[in-house]
Amino acid sequence: MRQWLPSPPQLPGRPACTAPVSHTLASMVPRLGEAGFAQGLLQDLEPVLPAASWSVYRTGHRCKPTLFMSASRGVPDTTQDCWWAYLAGPYRSDRTWGQPFDDVHIIEPETRLCHVSASEVDGEHRARVYEAHGVAERVSVVEYKSTGSVFAVNFYRHQHQKPFSDRHIGEFEAVAPVLLALARKHIQLSRPQAMGHVYVAGQPAPAPLPTAPSTLADLRMRLLRTQADLTERELDVCARLLQGMTQEGIAADLGLGVPTVKTYRNRAFARLGIHFRNELFAKVLG
Repeated sequence: MRQWLPSPPQLPGRPACTAPVSHTLASMVPRLGEAGFAQGLLQDLEPVLPAASWSVYRTGHRCKPTLFMSASRGVPDTTQDCWWAYLAGPYRSDRTWGQPFDDVHIIEPETRLCHVSASEVDGEHRARVYEAHGVAERVSVVEYKSTGSVFAVNFYRHQHQKPFSDRHIGEFEAVAPVLLALARKHIQLSRPQAMGHVYVAGQPAPAPLPTAPSTLADLRMRLLRTQADLTERELDVCARLLQGMTQEGIAADLGLGVPTVKTYRNRAFARLGIHFRNELFAKVLG
């Protein structure tokens, strides 16, 4: 895990913006404020940083955690699932930003870069967010506020991809401040009120962010309100899915075999009229 300050322009050792990088940045500007911005940026950035997913969010204990936009390329888009799994507990003690939010003491806002691999993330956070969704590595440009909140632009490598190289990280550093500014400008143009709402790429309008329940009891109650005839074991499995646990993790937690967990999941999904985990999040927590 590494954090560092972006190098000032024109200093020795700072990566220069090559022609492909400059072209990449230029291609992003016309999409500002448009519905396809999130997906387009991920595609445009591929020569610089071949990430499979990205997200822009604000989090911290003294603000309302908000996902502003996200997208994936070449993999199923589980970025919203990751967000809910993150809110279900890990964000309260997230050390990937350097220290837990309650311990952050920043007098003036500052921007940092962050590079972390899944193996460096604490156990619950790693299991619920990284391992459950096939995420292997993250690079971010982060604006730390004196209020203790962070505004983060994150890019994720998935397990099927090669690790980010030193060249990738260097070129990301060169464009990171611009990416931060572009993300902020897009939010301002597309949803002037979005700083208090969730915005996910592809949705016609943002929706208020519900409070994410963090306990199994809360999740079971929500599931029962959604589908009253779920059995005890189906509730056990679905509640843990909503917490971001893998099927293997659920099996270990409940003392069941993985095939048995899959059977309970499939039965519950049939009752709920859904097929995928992201539909479970939308139906129960949306």
